[in-house]
Amino acid sequence: MNKIKQTLRDSKAARWGALAIISVTMFAGYFLTDVMSPLKPMLESEFGWSSTSYGIFTSAYGWLNVFLVMLILGGVILDKMGVRFTGLMASGIMVLGAAIKYWAISNPTLPNETILGIHSQVFFASVGFAIFAVGVEVAGITVSKIIVKWFKGKEMALAMGMQMAVARMGTLLAMAAPVPLATYFSSKHMQLVNGELIEKMGPSISAPIAFALVLLVIGFISFFIYMAMDKKLDASIAESGEIDTDEPFKVSDIAKIIANKGFWLIAVLCVLFYSAVFPFIKYAADIMVNKYELSASTAGLIPSLLPLGTLFLTPIFGSIYDKKGKGATMMIIGAALIIFVHTVFALPILNYWFVAVFLTMVLGVALSLVPSAMWPSAPKIIPENQLGTAFSLIFWIQNWGLMGVPALIGYVLDKSNPEVLAAKAQIAQGVEGITVPFYDYTNPMLIFAGLGVLAIIVAFLLKAEDKKKGYGLELPNIKQ
Repeated sequence: MNKIKQTLRDSKAARWGALAIISVTMFAGYFLTDVMSPLKPMLESEFGWSSTSYGIFTSAYGWLNVFLVMLILGGVILDKMGVRFTGLMASGIMVLGAAIKYWAISNPTLPNETILGIHSQVFFASVGFAIFAVGVEVAGITVSKIIVKWFKGKEMALAMGMQMAVARMGTLLAMAAPVPLATYFSSKHMQLVNGELIEKMGPSISAPIAFALVLLVIGFISFFIYMAMDKKLDASIAESGEIDTDEPFKVSDIAKIIANKGFWLIAVLCVLFYSAVFPFIKYAADIMVNKYELSASTAGLIPSLLPLGTLFLTPIFGSIYDKKGKGATMMIIGAALIIFVHTVFALPILNYWFVAVFLTMVLGVALSLVPSAMWPSAPKIIPENQLGTAFSLIFWIQNWGLMGVPALIGYVLDKSNPEVLAAKAQIAQGVEGITVPFYDYTNPMLIFAGLGVLAIIVAFLLKAEDKKKGYGLELPNIKQ
């Protein structure tokens, strides 16, 4: 009797072990991505940043990925060179970008100079963030393809949910840890007063970034362990005689991807949904200070509940999709929750901290529902040999939102609150006795709610397309 040879991915311990290793890298990446969010009030008080400056910095996430199409190039490299080469490259780029960002924030002489009309500290921090963004986005598509490679026909949605849950732990830490770290490692730095730089003792804003840099180095090292496992997987696949029915990726396949209506619906839903969530996270701590009048030291605790909820819910929703299906329906429900949350945030009433806690928890449900259904749906629409490039195109389109929306929010916030900007300008010049009024976040929250409305429309269109083309988005992932 012939015994069917199994591959390494048929071992539960092996495939889940591989997932755990690559999740370390994404945990570190997500931490650095949002580490500056709770520090916004400190950046304004210590370095004189405006909301527009902060918006420019956060928008830098998409500079290289969008305008130099580095993300799309990364996807082509992934399909051509494989997950080992691309993952190591992306991890190294993340470390480089984080190092530049750390240097910019820790350099006390930069705030007094300008480059292209931007404070040099903001400019160089943005450059570092832009370089890091190339690495973390390419790492994201690489990890997605790794999961498809190890979990095809198995617990794919659950695996993607678990990976996202670990990554969200990085976001949780980024919400809760930066202010205590900056306060604990207080140091002397230069501050502009009456047009002159003077030495002042204050929080060390660079300390949380240094911590993030250490985490990224650990993630870079851990990827070497994964590379060894991936080599063993390829060897076991060759030994098993498993036939690869996919043709090698060709650059001309890009045309096939962009001609696929299902691809575009997934991509547009992605950019709308994430633009309503991630830019919000970058302003969430500041919203808690200005709308709910929490202290800067505790403001990050409520937003940290958002990724905390996803730790448990994303794997649960992923498991439901694996076993029961209903992926398109889950995306529709998640988009509806986005509309509800941001609409209530925009209301000039209910300014109680426990309301903010409730809304954050509901947003966490949405952040669990949509990604746990959206990312496992992509392999049902796109052939595996084109997945790296397809993911990179989706992420590239997403980066237009991650680049444009934070800058838009910062601009709208300043334009909606000229009295706040005027008061902070006087304080930056050393004028004493100035009381800074709170920001009114109504208009930015209405923008986020509008993105949710567009997202739910696209989600319904995707469900209709699935019914027409038979992608199987409403069917379970696990094949019996």
